Amino acid sequence: MKLCQHVWINCNAVACFFGELIANLRHPFGKLHQHYNMPFCFWKVVNLILDLLTLGNNPMYRKKLLLDQALEIIVRMCKPLKDDKLEGKPRQRELVKKALFKAVERGHAPIISHILKSDPSFCLITNGHEKTIFQLAAEYQKDSIFNLLYGFEKSDRKDIVGMTDKFGDNMLHAVGKISPLTQIGHIQGPALQMQKELQWFKKVERLASPEDLERINSDGLTPREVFTMNHRDMVEAGEKSMKETATSSSALVAALIITIMFAAAVTVPGGIKGETGIPIYLNTKAFRIFMVADVISLCSSTTSVMVFLGILTSRFAEDDFLTSLPTKLIIGFLTLFLSIGVMMIAFSSAIFIMLPEKPSIVIPSILLASVPIAAFLWMQFPFLREIIISTYGFREFRVFKGKQEMFNLDV
Repeated sequence: MKLCQHVWINCNAVACFFGELIANLRHPFGKLHQHYNMPFCFWKVVNLILDLLTLGNNPMYRKKLLLDQALEIIVRMCKPLKDDKLEGKPRQRELVKKALFKAVERGHAPIISHILKSDPSFCLITNGHEKTIFQLAAEYQKDSIFNLLYGFEKSDRKDIVGMTDKFGDNMLHAVGKISPLTQIGHIQGPALQMQKELQWFKKVERLASPEDLERINSDGLTPREVFTMNHRDMVEAGEKSMKETATSSSALVAALIITIMFAAAVTVPGGIKGETGIPIYLNTKAFRIFMVADVISLCSSTTSVMVFLGILTSRFAEDDFLTSLPTKLIIGFLTLFLSIGVMMIAFSSAIFIMLPEKPSIVIPSILLASVPIAAFLWMQFPFLREIIISTYGFREFRVFKGKQEMFNLDV
């Protein structure tokens, strides 16, 4: 109780201190302290102190609190832009311009969103190389910032995409250059890195006009020629990576499973009757499970081998890395994993047929045999998951329709 009274008594002093501090600041946008009033500062300080007393030790809460405070500062900083108070003030506009390009480099979409909502003309400003904020966002693959384009009208989007820098490069030329390692270094393998580069190029290409697709820069190159020239080494590395994946382990394992399951189908567990050639345990449930699992495993492993051979005989053109090659790799891995899993079912059924009343032997045998199979799946499944997400779950590759669907830009 005494602590609360002490905090309440000192709230007025703290509020006055912050009020005087704001009053003495000379903000680049002018005297923004005139937009503040003492009741706001007072209750802001009270809420802050009470929040820190209750949840101040929670890291997640502190992070959210800092984010909320930063967004509130941005909103209040952008108010002079909305009120046209920077007209005729080049120094202040230059500071906004620098902040805008710094936000692009660091990927701070909320800052850019609020500035553009306050003054949409800032989407046309350029840096020293005459690049716009959206051209830099596409070049650095800042998807959250680039998606702000979908808040503009279709004609305005095409105009922004078609703007050129001092080298004659439009936005397609910019994305045609190889991305910084910081943007694609986390992607596993050059094949998926090439896929990501193609996805970005296709995404910008959908927004460009036909004239921009064939526009020539100062080097006499079209956007597609720039892309091909800069990604030639990545295509070769992706081809090598795909072939190694298809031959070194996957196709070899699938071929081994084909051999095992074919031999298991010929030499059925328990043997056959000499007179008729019918399996002895034909009418048992375990035998039927064994035969069905054997057939599924044999067919799926054969399919896997055929798919991996199809990868080896592919032409490995640039556009093949977008969908064709990843889809083949996904089908090959899925059928391989299916054949491995069903093979274990067939093996368990065979053990149960031969030792029906020996659970102390059957269960440990099945568990031990599952260890290497589980290890193989554990090592390969993350790669398969990454391919599926990259090919069919690429969120930057989706089309956003509607003027205000994502960021509610009132332009």
